[in-house]
Amino acid sequence: MPEAPPRPEPTDPMRLVHLMRALTVELDLFGAEFASRNALHPTDLRALIHLLDAARAGRVVTPGRLGEALHLNSAGTTALVDRLERLALVRRDRDPEDRRRVRLTVEQRAMDLGQGFFGGLIAELVAAMGEFDASELETVRRFLETMTAVVANAEREALSP
Repeated sequence: MPEAPPRPEPTDPMRLVHLMRALTVELDLFGAEFASRNALHPTDLRALIHLLDAARAGRVVTPGRLGEALHLNSAGTTALVDRLERLALVRRDRDPEDRRRVRLTVEQRAMDLGQGFFGGLIAELVAAMGEFDASELETVRRFLETMTAVVANAEREALSP
């Protein structure tokens, strides 16, 4: 009977923490380059990402909700939305169900800029995922969702009085 292949050593959890941090730094640097090339503040980029994620999930975002998500006060949120609107990246629309409410929509120009800059990276990431089988990718998905929830919870706790 042939010997079973040796089991790989378990990965040190701190190694994974350091790898997540390294990935976060690389993604932040890549995003900062996009922001710099398009005369955006890093908060502008975070706002656009938040709005795009919300649109993909079918969620409406008001200026107030955007401010909450980015931890901005009302004046900061207004300045942010005004800046993105001036750059033709976001528009304010009246909510058809409640005309008093304004919702934010990402303009096609923002999506085109993002695709032009991030499209190659996204294609390479998707191609690299081809090296993993469906079960491995499912594990990675669960891992990333869990780690994101842990960080979001730590952030909420750090921000609470």
